[in-house]
Amino acid sequence: MPVIPHVFLPGPIRLATARNWLLVACAALLTACAGIAPRDPLPSWNDGPVKTAILKIVADTTQEGAPGFVPPAERIATFDNDGTLWNEHPMYVEVMYTLARIKEMAPQHPEWKTQQPFAAVVDGNRAALEKLTERDFFMLMAATRAGQRPEDIRQNVATWLAASKHPRFNRPYTDLIYQPMLEVLTYFRANGYKTYIVTGGTVDFVRSFAERVYGVPPEQVVGTTFEATYAFDNGVAAVRLQPRPAAINDGPGKPVGMHRNIGRLPIAAFGNSDGDIAMLETTTNSPESKPYPRLGAFVWHTDAVREYAYDKDTSVGRLDKGLTLAPQLGWQLIDMKRDWKVIFPYELR
Repeated sequence: MPVIPHVFLPGPIRLATARNWLLVACAALLTACAGIAPRDPLPSWNDGPVKTAILKIVADTTQEGAPGFVPPAERIATFDNDGTLWNEHPMYVEVMYTLARIKEMAPQHPEWKTQQPFAAVVDGNRAALEKLTERDFFMLMAATRAGQRPEDIRQNVATWLAASKHPRFNRPYTDLIYQPMLEVLTYFRANGYKTYIVTGGTVDFVRSFAERVYGVPPEQVVGTTFEATYAFDNGVAAVRLQPRPAAINDGPGKPVGMHRNIGRLPIAAFGNSDGDIAMLETTTNSPESKPYPRLGAFVWHTDAVREYAYDKDTSVGRLDKGLTLAPQLGWQLIDMKRDWKVIFPYELR
């Protein structure tokens, strides 16, 4: 800004001169700013139809007077966790935690040496582990939670995450979150949206790190839950988990979980597997979705060099039916190899 010269002039003239200099300086500043391009809210995304669709849904729903304007209270965006916000291969992180926790607890449970599915974990029997069913994994998860307070689970998870590293990348699992999706979370929140994690993982596992890593508070995590009981003993109140699932928040369970915990339909929903189809269908193709613009999108893992490439040929984050439905129902396919400049935040350091 130009310096206003100090000259000995009568008061009114000095004031007018100063005002003129100020107007000139402001005009120069505005002219300079006019040449500055607006900051890109999604800098880790390559330009293309997916980035355009994300920018458009936010613009269309937040511009007052626009046909698609959504009142702030209705601005909800939901995100799956595994494979959508962070890495899920070669195995779901919560499964890795559960196996480690079973081994840690094994000395207090000698019966597990001969009782399946626990024996497979305790012995490290790879062939037996590969045959474990979804029901078996729920038994293992239930055993690690029985009688525990939710805060105990969160502390156990936080301790394990701090000490554990991914077998391929040799980094903490919380380093393997997706930078482009962090930018989407931030972009939606900057425009008045509440961002929810709607996951098949258990709520206490994800709540242990979601606020620190994603900026999503505990009350905005919707996930699989276990039955719980309350007791007030010796002047201390405690909720303790029971070894019985209360709600499985995967597949058709996701819309039910959103109904119970959010009470509003998302404007945008992001997933990565067939387990997210019901969430995207409810968001974009239910009768309630009609008044406002909606966005559904899958993160499609196509980059074997920087991360992993998989869709139909995996049991971890399988995307098969979703690949067919996406073009039919107008959902975006986020091609990791094509659409993302970087995968993980540490690549920017």
